[in-house]
Amino acid sequence: MKYYVRIGDEEIEVVHEGGEVHIDGATLDAHLAAIEGTPVRMLTVGDEVHRIIVRRGATRGRYTIWVDGFRHEVEALDERMRAIRELAGASAGPTGPAPLLAPMPGMVVRVQVQAGDVVQPGQGLVVMEAMKMENELRAASAATVKAVVVQAGTAVEKGALLIELE
Repeated sequence: MKYYVRIGDEEIEVVHEGGEVHIDGATLDAHLAAIEGTPVRMLTVGDEVHRIIVRRGATRGRYTIWVDGFRHEVEALDERMRAIRELAGASAGPTGPAPLLAPMPGMVVRVQVQAGDVVQPGQGLVVMEAMKMENELRAASAATVKAVVVQAGTAVEKGALLIELE
């Protein structure tokens, strides 16, 4: 089965054939194992082991994936779904980086950027406290901060706009 996986601005071709995984033509020795009773999966690629958690997104083919604690917004389409989207003209999607939204209800503890800052993928933007734990929310792609909508001490609901990016 062939999939087209988009992470930020990068598209990767993933082919899964009879236990082998090919990413952009390169064959990987990869194995995925579930940890029973949890949403956690252990992905072994060669000598490396990664902790993976996957949550379905709001639309078909969209996922939020945590890899070793880092969050990524991903779109994975099989050949058929990709062809349908291209024919429908829906493959373009929104332009520019996605705004930073609160992934859960909580309290903003720190805002680490200000309007005009240029951020890199993985850079911390906001620290939120939820269920007595601090969670650093990071940039999914390179962008410029257009506006900071929240400040430290602000209580937010899930899905609330925190930072506008361009």
